[in-house]
Amino acid sequence: AVHPSHIVPRGRYPGRLPVHLPRLVSPRAMACVTQLSLSGAPPPQPLRRRVASRSVSRSTRFSSLVPSAIKDPTSTIDATTVWKDESECIVGTYGRGNTPVFTHGLGCLMWDTTGKEYLDFTAGIAVNVLGHSDPDWVAAVSEQAGKICHVSNLYHTEPGATLARKLVNDSFADKVFYCNSGTEAIEGAIKFARKFQKTKAEKADANTPKWFRKVKKLKWATETVSFSNCFHGRTLGALNLTWKKAYREPFVPLSPGHTFATYGDLESARNAIVAGKTAAVFVEPVQGEGGIFPADRAFLEGLRKICDETGAVLVFDEVQCGLGRTGYLWGHQSVGVFPDIMTIAKPLAGGLPIGAVLCVDKIAAAMAPGDHGSTFAGGPLVCHAANAVYDKVTGPKFMENVTERGEQLREGLRDALKGDARFVEVRGSGLLVGVQLTVPAGPLVAICREAGLLVITAGAGDVLRLLPPLVVSESEVTKAVAIIKDAMGKL
Repeated sequence: AVHPSHIVPRGRYPGRLPVHLPRLVSPRAMACVTQLSLSGAPPPQPLRRRVASRSVSRSTRFSSLVPSAIKDPTSTIDATTVWKDESECIVGTYGRGNTPVFTHGLGCLMWDTTGKEYLDFTAGIAVNVLGHSDPDWVAAVSEQAGKICHVSNLYHTEPGATLARKLVNDSFADKVFYCNSGTEAIEGAIKFARKFQKTKAEKADANTPKWFRKVKKLKWATETVSFSNCFHGRTLGALNLTWKKAYREPFVPLSPGHTFATYGDLESARNAIVAGKTAAVFVEPVQGEGGIFPADRAFLEGLRKICDETGAVLVFDEVQCGLGRTGYLWGHQSVGVFPDIMTIAKPLAGGLPIGAVLCVDKIAAAMAPGDHGSTFAGGPLVCHAANAVYDKVTGPKFMENVTERGEQLREGLRDALKGDARFVEVRGSGLLVGVQLTVPAGPLVAICREAGLLVITAGAGDVLRLLPPLVVSESEVTKAVAIIKDAMGKL
């Protein structure tokens, strides 16, 4: 039997009932899940590696189930039918046109319905960090799907608790809240910050004389600040934080109380962040969608100081740059500055939908059962897959490959494109790389795709963005650089 004290309240449910699985979750592991109301927050720490309840995914023993190659399966999928069904039946929010219909992939390679091979330097927009059909990931998904897939957050399951323990072991955070995407993580962070500010104001007001409380309406910080060229999502709260007007203007009016400051400019940030008004400041340690701009140490240190002085919550959006993409587990670790909240998502489950809000105790303590929740979030299937991804990303020499291939890619591009009047610079961190051009990058993306290389744009459409799987090889980087150089000659 499970002791009642082990049942952790979460989300909009008064309490979760224990699922009687062969292996019960320890109360220590479950303590990582957000909304345990603990008092007294220890100072954030960068890395606090402790032994997780399952340090290596059990799925590794199933790797022999995955074939070593799947290059030539017989495809019965007709691309014309797919294009027709999509155009007639799916809301047209993507504008894909007649781009390839992919049928399968392996590592950094993908194949379409014609059997044509592509080198994938998009990775599902920074999602497929292990590439396609990674044997341990496939085995983890297959194993968990054969056991239990979904139970809702009324009950406990082990994979999410184990993953939460790993996340807090290896970050500044004390607690984790699960969701299903990056934009959901941003929405959660907004709510967490606002509730923290409300709770803080109520505690401060507790010492106010009762007669004065009757005539003074309690107020607390509710506004937000983000930065030029940022991207934080497309749901309404996250959209309010996102810089690009083309994303925001079709849906105005958005919520009031948001201010944009200039990325990298501390004076602009000081003018925007106001004590008693600004609840949270959102910043990407490395901007992705905005054009691949890494923040420097001075800027992030300055933001940390300003937030401490004004009482604002500092939120690092690592949806794209987190989990090894920069050569560090978390992008902010390269400068040694730590937030109050961090949002993560894209790569965490290797292609299955997941997001998470990581926060320190003082933020988590403000959240109570019913303050936030999700039906699907933190389910056993996606979290078991995420454990397999996390174990590989944090394994020996994994980051070494990211750093080496990132340097090879950036230097290779600089050398290949030097002398081209349309080339400005290469910038980035790890395997989050952008090539700044003086011309639109869209036509270059199309030429590269025709040559068998998948890349995308960023910024104002004049940046070529490269996001290969983090397992990319030296020869694959060399091939990608050669294709880009040849494509520039055809542009």
